[in-house]
Amino acid sequence: MKKTILKTICLALFAAGTAFAQENAPKHLKFQAVPFTAVKFDNDFWSPRLKTNREISIPHNYEWCEKTGRFTNFAKAAKLQDGDFEGIYFNDSDVYKFLEGTAYSLADRSDPALEKQADDVIAWIAAAQQPNGYLNSYFSLREQDKKWTQIGKHELYCAGHLIEAAVAYKQATGKETLLNVAEKFADHIIDVFCVQKSPKFAVPGHEEIELALIKLYQWTGKEKYLTLSKYFVDLRGDQSKRNDKISGTYQQDHQPVREQSEIVGHAVRAVYLYAGVADNAAYSGDKELIDAMDRLWNDVVNKKMYITGGIGARHEGEAFGNAYELPNRTAYCETCAAIGLVFWAHRMNLLHGDAKYADVVERAIYNGVLSGIGRDGKSFFYVNPLESIGNHHRQPFFSCACCPTNVIRFLPSLPGYQYTVAGNTIYVNQYIAGKATIHLPDGEVTITQTTNYPWDGVVNFKFDRKPKPGITGTFDVKLRQPQWLGTVNGNYSVTYHVDWKQPVGAEKITMDFPLQIRRIVANPKVTADNGRVAIQRGPLIYCFEQVDNEVPVLKINLASDPEFKEEFRKDLLGGIVVLKCKNADGRELTAVPYYAWDHRAMGAMNVWVRQQGLSKTQPVSTGEQLYADLKSEMLRPDSELEHEIETEISASFCFPNDSTDAAIDGIEPKNSNDHSIPRLTFWNHKGTSEWVEVDFGKTIKVSQSSVYWFDDAGKGGCRVPKSWTLSYLDGDQWKPVKTAETFGVKKDQYNTVQFDTVETRGLRMEIQLQDEMSGGVLEWKYQ
Repeated sequence: MKKTILKTICLALFAAGTAFAQENAPKHLKFQAVPFTAVKFDNDFWSPRLKTNREISIPHNYEWCEKTGRFTNFAKAAKLQDGDFEGIYFNDSDVYKFLEGTAYSLADRSDPALEKQADDVIAWIAAAQQPNGYLNSYFSLREQDKKWTQIGKHELYCAGHLIEAAVAYKQATGKETLLNVAEKFADHIIDVFCVQKSPKFAVPGHEEIELALIKLYQWTGKEKYLTLSKYFVDLRGDQSKRNDKISGTYQQDHQPVREQSEIVGHAVRAVYLYAGVADNAAYSGDKELIDAMDRLWNDVVNKKMYITGGIGARHEGEAFGNAYELPNRTAYCETCAAIGLVFWAHRMNLLHGDAKYADVVERAIYNGVLSGIGRDGKSFFYVNPLESIGNHHRQPFFSCACCPTNVIRFLPSLPGYQYTVAGNTIYVNQYIAGKATIHLPDGEVTITQTTNYPWDGVVNFKFDRKPKPGITGTFDVKLRQPQWLGTVNGNYSVTYHVDWKQPVGAEKITMDFPLQIRRIVANPKVTADNGRVAIQRGPLIYCFEQVDNEVPVLKINLASDPEFKEEFRKDLLGGIVVLKCKNADGRELTAVPYYAWDHRAMGAMNVWVRQQGLSKTQPVSTGEQLYADLKSEMLRPDSELEHEIETEISASFCFPNDSTDAAIDGIEPKNSNDHSIPRLTFWNHKGTSEWVEVDFGKTIKVSQSSVYWFDDAGKGGCRVPKSWTLSYLDGDQWKPVKTAETFGVKKDQYNTVQFDTVETRGLRMEIQLQDEMSGGVLEWKYQ
């Protein structure tokens, strides 16, 4: 019965067609974007990075795609070469992202050699396409009889990236080979999913094709592609319309999109999906979709977004955590997720005409995205933590190479995020020196920005105007007032009226945004940041690297009055503003922009540092905001904080992807196999004797200890320990606590030991792991 309903719905959607779009342009957008091809950067911050992307990063990714078999997979699928498939089943997507990045670079500057390389790859892709339109080198070579049977194998994800690359390449070069391939494949998907009986899954496992199909519709004007995008959005999470079983939160397939309120699951998949949903809403005006986007947006920016614009707290599943779950050392913050957040934020800005979305674009591009690529153009972060003990470094490539290839397509598209228009009004979203030619209903305006932003807040604008015949009066220019100026969400409160007939030389505007150094506090529900501050100057988040500091950066305690000083260092990290300030003990500290860390000597790094006068146990309120400025009245005299325990934890060993701090972070486990929260593990030490210590920072009375063991039986090699003991620090000696109780090793509960009261600065667990097994701690409490 459901198969019949599904087929009927699908055929009706395509037959109706015009019910979803009457023309190519979205009807329900407040803004229209000025395309990246109309904007040229010319500044000392972004222009060198785009040049590096063009001259180094794209060739670097070409080289890695070539030597890892990503290109020749297509030649093999076309039977032009012999051999088996190489790599991961979604490697085709990296080739498509390489081609999209190449297209954007070719649109900016001609490069015959690069274009020839791309054309050769495209020829292999076209040759690999099957007569019915199907195209996927993995399934053509490895699992020919299993096409469209496995939701987790990314066939539609790869198809989406093919479509995006094809549209971009047509726009950049005028060549249609790849576009014809993409259309043929899209038509095959329509036939398979909507005309024949449905495959074994109804929606993409990894969202991406939803937004790609909108691009294909916008370029071709063929409504069937818009309809297919809407079809995938409508079926997601709706069991009543599906033959298959909805797949759950990981793929945002747990409830219909229109009913979703909390952002969950795999972070990249989520923001790609919601970018596509926002595109759909721009055409349909569907209030339920728009309301869902608003709820989900508010959830992520108010509860689940790092101060860097990074999203996705958990390594497990590359996923969002619970509300306010934002650990720093174990933060995942995939580079692709920050890029996807920009995609979604930009579309929300177009949909609503609200500057708060452009604020998030700025936060992400200067911090969470830019940290993902090294200054050399050929080293990349996949994961972007906000704290490191010195063991996290950029890599030239990854077996799962989504981030490097995503960066090279994103950077050259940045000019498309600078301006939007509505009628005869230009909205300035980003402050980057360069020139843009903008077409308004009453004429053409060439707007030139000159600025040394983000190092300097002075921005100058000049306008060259070509009004249409008979046009008089003015056009408006509205400037975004950044959120970091102190406005809650930012706005377009500054408006200039520019006369179409104004004499040349009298049309200049100057803005001066004060780049004050700000200390930021987090919502008290973000327990990882209680009693801590982050440093921000303009749009840039700063961090402390060990290479610059005598004070161990993980133990910094910023002075109540840090006495901030700033200095532009042209010789350092490509030219940056360095911040100097004081630790609570008077020693000097140095901070650098977060995006620039891990370019020099290996060492620890920290964004959120302790702040003298801030209570950890009674954190300050930020209201409904996730982040707010520190105010002097939030700081308390040291005498009022003497009761607080400044606990530090250490261990004999901790697996690099885990964290010693996880054992005392206050996050309650659901069970011993809870992979959703941070943990301290000794992996891959097996059968060894290990220890964990806490230093309270002062002498306290303690008489009870409770430990919740990590045990991932069924998933991994960690088990509850064979045994353990507890000691306390007496002077400089560790002595066993006196107790008649058993030191428990039970799963799924706290193992509590009461002992004779001691006055001590620290406790130490001595842990004997089971033979051939490792182990770990989810939470450790004492009182």
